[in-house]
Amino acid sequence: MTAEFIISFAISFTISVIMGFIMIPVLKRMKAEQAIQEDGPVWHMKKQGTPTMGGIIFILGTVIAVLIVGFNEMRSGNYSHIYVLVFALIFALIGFLDDYEKVKKKQNLGLRAKQKFLLQLIASVAFIFVMHFTGNMTLEIYIPYINIAFTIPPILYYIAAAFVVIGTVNAANLTDGVDGLATGVTIPMTATLALTSLLWNDSINAIIAAAVTGGLFGFLIFNFYPAKIFMGDTGSMFLGGAVCALVFSMDIPLILLILGFIYIIVTLSVIIQVMYFRATKGKRIFKMAPIHHHFEKSGWSEYKVFTVFTTISVIFAVIAYFGIYHRYQ
Repeated sequence: MTAEFIISFAISFTISVIMGFIMIPVLKRMKAEQAIQEDGPVWHMKKQGTPTMGGIIFILGTVIAVLIVGFNEMRSGNYSHIYVLVFALIFALIGFLDDYEKVKKKQNLGLRAKQKFLLQLIASVAFIFVMHFTGNMTLEIYIPYINIAFTIPPILYYIAAAFVVIGTVNAANLTDGVDGLATGVTIPMTATLALTSLLWNDSINAIIAAAVTGGLFGFLIFNFYPAKIFMGDTGSMFLGGAVCALVFSMDIPLILLILGFIYIIVTLSVIIQVMYFRATKGKRIFKMAPIHHHFEKSGWSEYKVFTVFTTISVIFAVIAYFGIYHRYQ
């Protein structure tokens, strides 16, 4: 199993690196360029013209690695890794539609909020139903650290799960605002899930999480400051979907409160900013939301934002690990 884990990581990393060199010039020729927010930090305007939809790079790496390493599981009739992979890919497709609209219109506006929400809701409920119906997920609520679990009625679980999935996917999307940030913040999350699955002898989830982690390391070569390519909504929504699919498949969704700490802080900064703005008729708490832009406008370089946020993500990933590692020991 350890060998499969390493092979999955290596295949995804290698393919992502190769695809990076191929996709960047292709996307430039297609003029699939990122539209920069006019109200964002002024120095971001120099990013205008940087190709987007780069998430395709690590998505391809992940898909190929999972299909190759998980082939024997499929031959034996186990398709649980396909359910997890397809769920993440559905969110990638929603993100791709959003990116396509932005590229086509040459502005930072894609699908309408209601359209995205409806598509995300349908995908979330369908995934939870399929995973539960096929026996690849329970309806248990596991409490990390104190190692207890209890079951709730299906309808309540479905509603709560859909809320968690949609929130996580959009949080991953919001985190993608600084060169390498969503990539760097998510690597500790998927690496923790990979190592935990390996400890539990859960080969399926270990293979998938290792593939995502390897793909992200390969992509970071091109996405690190100064970014040669952005992951776009295609990539960020895939990451949110993949993280959610893994924690639900592993029956540990509550660990997202710790594991996804940066996702949560980024999302809360937007919510607080909007609520305060409306309540005070125009005043702001942060110089700009999400919070990583606040730190940029306070003088932090993109490199410093990446380093600090990624380090915090690593710390909380370690904390999360000790909350779940004895779940199936």
